[in-house]
Amino acid sequence: MKTVIILIVLALSISFIPLFALKGAEFAGSDNAGSEMVNEVSGGEYEPWFTPVLERFIGGELPSEVESLFFCIQTGIGVGILAYSFGYLVARKKYSGGKD
Repeated sequence: MKTVIILIVLALSISFIPLFALKGAEFAGSDNAGSEMVNEVSGGEYEPWFTPVLERFIGGELPSEVESLFFCIQTGIGVGILAYSFGYLVARKKYSGGKD
């Protein structure tokens, strides 16, 4: 039980310490690099084709931390689907008697 509590405290500290230690940090992604490259090649200012759905509801741009959170959730869902699919295929072969 003591080990579990230590691991939980460690996981929480790993999660929350960067929020306070990296106050002024800027997390730029490939979107910024892509729009800068378009500006450089075309010689003009990049104009997006549409406004993201969540930005319409909140009336402005999402903070970069929230965008990162949504990206991580999307990645987790994709990994879960892949892991389930591979597990299903392995179990199907294992329990079908190996006739494949």
